[in-house]
Amino acid sequence: MIARLALVLALAPGLLALSAQRPALRPMTATAIVDKMLDRNPGLTSYRARVHVTTRMLSFPFLSPTLDGTSYYKRPSKFVVVFDRVPAYAAGFSKIFNNVGDPGAWSKDNVVSYAGTRVWSGRQVYMLTVAPRQYSDILAYAHAIVDPATWELVEMTWHYRDGGTISMRQWYRRENGYDVLSEQSAEINFRVRASSHATYGKYHMNVPISDTVFTGAK
Repeated sequence: MIARLALVLALAPGLLALSAQRPALRPMTATAIVDKMLDRNPGLTSYRARVHVTTRMLSFPFLSPTLDGTSYYKRPSKFVVVFDRVPAYAAGFSKIFNNVGDPGAWSKDNVVSYAGTRVWSGRQVYMLTVAPRQYSDILAYAHAIVDPATWELVEMTWHYRDGGTISMRQWYRRENGYDVLSEQSAEINFRVRASSHATYGKYHMNVPISDTVFTGAK
């Protein structure tokens, strides 16, 4: 007992210092968090960028499709990745990239709610729950992790009713003064097991983009 007390007293200064370095995040509404995410690049009205995706299936049919396409964004709430060619067996992969693209469009078909805070990769982050507005017998909900230091969506995980999950991790870079997506990695454990990695090329920013790009890709 004395030894345990001595250990607690010895660790106490370090624990207090760690606590001081990590002040608790104040609660925020889901709407306020999404607004912060959308305000990251106030001067960016549109962009297009090439995307290269490598995929490795870890279950049957054990294929490794490579996908190339173009990512398009147009303010306020239009985002899509249009792949040049998608094999039938990889059709589901393209949907993953479109589902994380624009937080401003989440509330169209989903209820977005505040899910508290947590420590993620050594720092405190906000969590949002994104659940289908109408009952789905496939998708239960998704969790989105938002870094308050940058208001970037750093990870999103979909939870399916059969116990499957798809998790997407995202990295960003600065380009021409804007905070843009650089890489994505997905771990898929839903119907098939697979992993994928996407890299984004040069961004063409504030360029004209026809609305037909977004409607035609649905």
